[in-house]
Amino acid sequence: MKRITLALAGIALAASASQALAADLQAGRAVWEKFNCASCHGADAKTSVDPAYPILAGQHEDFLAHALRAYQRGQAGLPASANVRKNAVMGAFAVQLSNQDINNVAAWLASQPGPLATRR
Repeated sequence: MKRITLALAGIALAASASQALAADLQAGRAVWEKFNCASCHGADAKTSVDPAYPILAGQHEDFLAHALRAYQRGQAGLPASANVRKNAVMGAFAVQLSNQDINNVAAWLASQPGPLATRR
C-alpha cells in the first residue's frame, strides 16, 4: 500500500512539474494585457487602485491558478461546497480563460518581483 501511495505521489509531482514547465510567460503577460488586469491590480501587479484588491506580483503560482478556477466555478453558479469564489468582475474575466491561459498568467504573475516573500 505504501508503494502505491508513493508511486501516486510521484506521478502527481511529475504532472505538476510538467504543467509548470508548459507555462508560457509571454503568453501570460499577453493575457494580463488583453484583460486589462492592470486597471484594478496596478501596472506592476502590486500597486492596486484599491487597497482591498490583492497584490498578485510574486504570489504563488498554484494559488493564483486555484483562485482563478474558483472564480470560474463561482460564475458557473456552483454551490459553496465546490470551493467557489463569487465576484462579478473577476468571475466575468475568469470564465473567458482557458486552462492554458490560467497556467500562463499565473506563472507570469508568480515570476514578477513583489513584496510577497518568505522572510528568514
